Amino acid sequence: MEYILTEPVAASIGTEKYKCTVTWRNGQFVSDEPEFTGGKDSGPDPYTLLLSSLGCCTLATLRMYIDRKGWDIPQIAVAVNIFFKQDGDKKVTVIDRDLNFISPVTGEQREKLTHIAKVCPVSKILEGEIQIRTFAYTNEDLPQTHRYTNGEVTVEWRPELCKHAARCATQLPGVFNPANKPWVNMGGATSEEIAAQVGRCPTGALRMGKE
Repeated sequence: MEYILTEPVAASIGTEKYKCTVTWRNGQFVSDEPEFTGGKDSGPDPYTLLLSSLGCCTLATLRMYIDRKGWDIPQIAVAVNIFFKQDGDKKVTVIDRDLNFISPVTGEQREKLTHIAKVCPVSKILEGEIQIRTFAYTNEDLPQTHRYTNGEVTVEWRPELCKHAARCATQLPGVFNPANKPWVNMGGATSEEIAAQVGRCPTGALRMGKE
């Protein structure tokens, strides 16, 4: 297993309703609830964030395809919305995605681009089988964070999160060897190889630290 993101998306909330601070690999942004649900609407709400990911993935995928084909289509847009309907005892989520080819396109291009939009990565995630795994812990559960560095990158290991899946030891044994002390040898591979392997940790016990 390999995580898509080298650094997980992290979010936190305090007592201010319902402002969440979201940290991603290159900065932070705020998410909030609209005023009619008790928030201050100071940032996009969770539904908006979900739909934004689909919209942006759709546009990026279309742009890659258009550029690869060498087509003269300088601008495209998308509008995305969501509603729920009842189908017997089952609640069904329906997402509508409207493509707007602001630049002129042929009928053949329109048909092909519509197909490409339907198979963008986020579309396939949303229409595929999804499993959400939840691990709960407190700071008291994590009395120690061990850090290992080679001068270029730092690996952090949180023992209490480690489920001993052994992916690190089997996939990069030159660095991760539980029989050794210390068990992490930062000289056993390149910084890029170490970072890639840390990104495959299924529990977050291993993560890249900040220099």
